[in-house]
Amino acid sequence: MKGVILAGGLAIRLRPLTLVTNKHLLPVYNKPMIYYPVEAMVKAGITEVLITSSPDHSADIEKLLGNGSDFGINLKYATQDNPKGGISDAVMLAQDFARGENILVLLGDNIFNFDLKKAKEKFESIGTGAMIFGVRMPTESCQYGVIEMGASGKVISIEEKPENPKSDIAQTGIYMYDESVFERIKNLSPSARGELEVTDLNNLYVADSEVFCELIDWWIDAGTSFDELLRANNMVAEKVKNGELE
Repeated sequence: MKGVILAGGLAIRLRPLTLVTNKHLLPVYNKPMIYYPVEAMVKAGITEVLITSSPDHSADIEKLLGNGSDFGINLKYATQDNPKGGISDAVMLAQDFARGENILVLLGDNIFNFDLKKAKEKFESIGTGAMIFGVRMPTESCQYGVIEMGASGKVISIEEKPENPKSDIAQTGIYMYDESVFERIKNLSPSARGELEVTDLNNLYVADSEVFCELIDWWIDAGTSFDELLRANNMVAEKVKNGELE
């Protein structure tokens, strides 16, 4: 399995903090935000990782992370020319990099401490399809993609920001895909906001009954607002002081 970290976008909701820098370079307590997904890849045992970013800031990210040797992995970089293309559009940049292997995709502004190694091994044992990761958010799940999950962990449906959510499980920015992901992306059409949406991609797998969901304990989408960025800083600070994070 190879890794893909998506670190593009315009981060309009975090301006003026992001007027001259990429949001993934903003600090979350004691390290840049993008360190968290890189370290999650390391913990999962993935050694080949591609980082995608926008033309304005890809050089800054590469200057910070280099070739990945400081983390014990090999980092490559790709530029998403259209920062409004969406998550699935950015994943498509990894087609040549993946070379027919499964991929683990992480959004670069997602902060979590769940060890993905066992889930990775489980997904590899299944061999095909997709695995997505959810977190229970009883009062806020409708702000995200909402996952309806069966007793076996198989995903029944995913609805993006529904008015009447079918569960309290919010879809996080953690995804595992088999090698068919790139052909599936080619079959997507842009949404009303002009993006190739990740929920649409995941629902192509759902239609084939090939998606399983793993629940994680906590997760913060730090790039969505000032409040979430502050919450990420406060939570990480608390967990570092308690010895739960480094």
